[in-house]
Amino acid sequence: MAAREGNLEAPTRHPIDWKNPQFYSEEETFKELERIFDICHGCRRCVSLCGSFPTLFDLVDESKTGEVDGVDKQDYWKVVDQCYLCDLCYMTKCPYVPPHAWNLDFPHTMLRAKAIKFKKGEVGIAEKFLASTDVHGQFAGIPIVVQTVNAVNSTKLGRSAMESVMGVDKNAWLPDLATQRFRSGTKKSDAFAVKDGAKTPGKVAIYATCYVNYNEPGIGHDLLKVLAHNEVPYVLVDKEKCCGMPKLELGDLESVDKAKQANIPVLARYAREGYAIVAAVPSCALMFKQELPLMYPGDADVQLVKQAMWDPFEYLMARKRDGLLKTEFSQPLGKISYQIPCHGRVQNIGKKTEEMLKMVPGTFVQTNERCSGHAGTFGVKKLYHEQAMKIGKPLFKKMAEHPQGGAPDYISSDCPLGGHHIAQGFERNNLGTPTLAHPLTLVRMAYGLK
Repeated sequence: MAAREGNLEAPTRHPIDWKNPQFYSEEETFKELERIFDICHGCRRCVSLCGSFPTLFDLVDESKTGEVDGVDKQDYWKVVDQCYLCDLCYMTKCPYVPPHAWNLDFPHTMLRAKAIKFKKGEVGIAEKFLASTDVHGQFAGIPIVVQTVNAVNSTKLGRSAMESVMGVDKNAWLPDLATQRFRSGTKKSDAFAVKDGAKTPGKVAIYATCYVNYNEPGIGHDLLKVLAHNEVPYVLVDKEKCCGMPKLELGDLESVDKAKQANIPVLARYAREGYAIVAAVPSCALMFKQELPLMYPGDADVQLVKQAMWDPFEYLMARKRDGLLKTEFSQPLGKISYQIPCHGRVQNIGKKTEEMLKMVPGTFVQTNERCSGHAGTFGVKKLYHEQAMKIGKPLFKKMAEHPQGGAPDYISSDCPLGGHHIAQGFERNNLGTPTLAHPLTLVRMAYGLK
């Protein structure tokens, strides 16, 4: 039977066979890379997404044969290094993903190659440290230390040293450490009655995430204020580690496993107790919804946590469908240019943030689906920062022109790191200075909450 051109069915994901020794066979991986690259070369629909595809196509076009067989296999690593596992090629562009007979999963094949590279010891100490969010986050909340670290990170000398030692571009935006961690400064929930809906549990367990806990606790506090306003009782999970996404992006699957061993037993307990587990950073939610379930398909607790994990706006809009969300907003927000981050789109939950913001009277939402280019640690690295700004430039320019006319009042993204990258893109390209605000902050403002 001839192969079909594209899929009629929804894409499916195969489990990641990372415990199989063959997973780390460079020879077998190169065979699969060659097969996939040949298909990509003949299609080229993904050329605008990231650096992997232009790199691949240039290698092919400049080879002696003009085909994939003319590319030196050691040059495959140049393609792998450009992939930051956003998953957009799989979810939005590729017509050959499973259940298509060609069975093409570009991001997870890149993950396999990254895991081999990591196992070979070819990932540097600086990259490992940059991905160790639990380690450098430990300085957050410590008096004097926080102020000292933040001050050093804001000086030209300090940033030049970071560029030399850690490979962090001296011009890339970096978050400050919080003077008080989210987990230590959280207001206890009022004793609201638990009101389960047809679609939603009536109580929430907050998985804080490294970024909200160590860098921008205001996002977490705004989430709690929105939940309290809607009379949803909440707790913080009693302990947590990094979700493992930064380690996954390096191919450090053993560290992902350690994070899983620490987090899943705790989160599974909350799932069994009937909580909706909410994570305010899309990459963290995606880790528990997709990557860990594919790495541990037979682990019942992992699958339980997958079912209990919610994006904040996915939860809030489901509460609305249950008739349990307050929709009286006192504060118009004006013109918002909002970006759906890649790891939000991959969750397949629809445009829930947009839906909620559009409920606010006097608010005009322009939604943008292009990648910001930040992509975890990719956008701050010396090797890739300028490329990350280039990838994001079409998004920055689009967000600067609001359909209601002129510049937006607010720019916003569910991904806080992506949001700051967008703000830097506005500054770098002289696109104006609209206020950057996380969507949860915007909703808190719309409710008139302080």
